[in-house]
Amino acid sequence: MGGGGGGPGWCAKHIKAVMNIGPAFLGVPKAVGNMLSAESKDVAFIRAMAPGLLDSDILGLQTLEHVMRVSRTWDSIISLMPKGGETIWGNLDWSPEEGYKCNSAKKRHLQPSQRENNSNNSDRKIGFQVEEPTRYGRIVSFGKAASELPSSRLPVIHSKEFSQTSAATNSSASCGEIRTEYDEMSRESIRKVAENKAYTVSSLIDLLRFVAPKMMQRAEAHFSHGIAENLDDPKYDHYKYWSNPLETKLPDAPDMEIYCSYGVGIPTERSYVYKLSPSYRCKSIPFQIDSSADGSDSGCLKGGVYFVDGDESVPVLSAGFMCAKGWRGRTRFNPSGIATYVREYRHKPPASLLEGRGLESGAHVDIMGNVALIEDVLRVAAGATGADLGGDKIHSDILRMSERINVRL
Repeated sequence: MGGGGGGPGWCAKHIKAVMNIGPAFLGVPKAVGNMLSAESKDVAFIRAMAPGLLDSDILGLQTLEHVMRVSRTWDSIISLMPKGGETIWGNLDWSPEEGYKCNSAKKRHLQPSQRENNSNNSDRKIGFQVEEPTRYGRIVSFGKAASELPSSRLPVIHSKEFSQTSAATNSSASCGEIRTEYDEMSRESIRKVAENKAYTVSSLIDLLRFVAPKMMQRAEAHFSHGIAENLDDPKYDHYKYWSNPLETKLPDAPDMEIYCSYGVGIPTERSYVYKLSPSYRCKSIPFQIDSSADGSDSGCLKGGVYFVDGDESVPVLSAGFMCAKGWRGRTRFNPSGIATYVREYRHKPPASLLEGRGLESGAHVDIMGNVALIEDVLRVAAGATGADLGGDKIHSDILRMSERINVRL
């Protein structure tokens, strides 16, 4: 492989290091909310504070419908769908983040004996504790109960439920101009795929093919979200696999270095509790995040969103896994053994308005003003190696999460 057709030795000859800042190598769950209902945690919060404002019949806004109509023409959004399926993101009963404690301050109140039994007992680490697991692998659950029940008590999702034979019953004649693909579906078919169901990353793809078939048909011609069986298969030469690090190889450049540099310490969207929208009018989005779904005070469920550690946009799992495990050493994804380094920057909000967005921010995009990150970039540009920087700098539990992921290397 070579850059721009430069040949197999191009990267080794011309590139010293690649510094990925705030990378979303394995996608982001918030792309799911965008495609299903044009929502994120912020939109769900506005809906809770001012019900009906964004889709008022009186004002004629229908803001989210317009946002969805436009955003579904942006195929790049599908490129941010979580990659790696259930192997990476978990299933109905398991996820790499199991045991993550959102209220990390509670860790300081553990008894000393408990700290000693915790493999991550550094006060600087964001804590894991053994407790009733949050089932993050259920990336979309319709109803809070569906996000918590044992999988044996959940309705089984059958492929026939995604048949389009009963979907196109709302004609353009009855609803006027079709604004989104939801306008072409019957409410009965929508109700059937939502009723007390929980979807993993894998089954969610089937759901999206059902509710947005035109978008998915177009997008899947350009992007892929799986894990390669055999990277030597000629099919992986197709450009649609290049944006997925689990379906392509790094170039032959053993002296090159790759850095995964990102912020941590900010609650980041990981999975969602949805409900059917109360409105049944034409041209409305039938699903919305259930902002009334909350967990305990120390829990990770707030306003219909389950949170994990990250930079507010990208979970640690997506930003750090490839450097922590997928590319670490000689693997089938990194056959020449390019050195990889995980460099995490703990978020510290600005102390005053004079700091603007902060000199130690770990937030996505704002991290570009983080002085520690800037120093690392300048030192590497001046000739320093990863070893000169001190190797990995890790505050999160990315290594433990990576160990839990059973992917063939």
